[in-house]
Amino acid sequence: MFDLALTDSALPLDFSESALPPRYNIAPSQQVACVRFDADRQQRTLDWLKWGLIPRWADDPSIGNRMINARGETVATKPAFREAFRRRRCLLPADAFYEWKRHSGGKQPYLIQLEDKRPFAFAGLWEHWRHGELAIDSCTIITTEANSLVSRLHDRMPVILNPESYKAWLDPQFEDREALERLLTAYPADRMTIEPVSRAVNSPRNDSPACVESASAEKTQGSLFD
Repeated sequence: MFDLALTDSALPLDFSESALPPRYNIAPSQQVACVRFDADRQQRTLDWLKWGLIPRWADDPSIGNRMINARGETVATKPAFREAFRRRRCLLPADAFYEWKRHSGGKQPYLIQLEDKRPFAFAGLWEHWRHGELAIDSCTIITTEANSLVSRLHDRMPVILNPESYKAWLDPQFEDREALERLLTAYPADRMTIEPVSRAVNSPRNDSPACVESASAEKTQGSLFD
């Protein structure tokens, strides 16, 4: 499980977008910024989608609570994701995400960023679900095996795409499955950082700069990975 942070609106995406409000604790089932092609597949749009993909065939939208992530190893074949993988890929902008490690004093959150602190984009999928008058656009984040840095906290991590891959990933006409699957790899560990932060982020009710404040050694109950 990981939460997201988007504290900087200067996204490395080659399209015009409105400034995004800072978010410090975006949790599953909440609305998350999503870059995708519009319905006519003519231009990129920046929309707000529910985090937790609801397959088109689902009878109950609550299934989305179990679909916040899609494993990169099976995303092209799993019934819940395979059609979206072919036609409805998206980017989810962020500049950090969180993971947790249990210490003697409780769960300690860690902020994971790129070394240069610049914003980035996760590989995601989106889906449109409708039942009668109720319609929901939702999304999921693709994960892969964690790199050597993140693996100290969790065995999985979200796929962070390189900017040169954005065009192919978003293009609904690009259907080279093998080429797309090759993009679903772990971001290099030597280009990322991990820092213990305030336990304020442990509650989804907290969404303020306090969530990303560095935690003291005393608060983290010892060293980073003891």
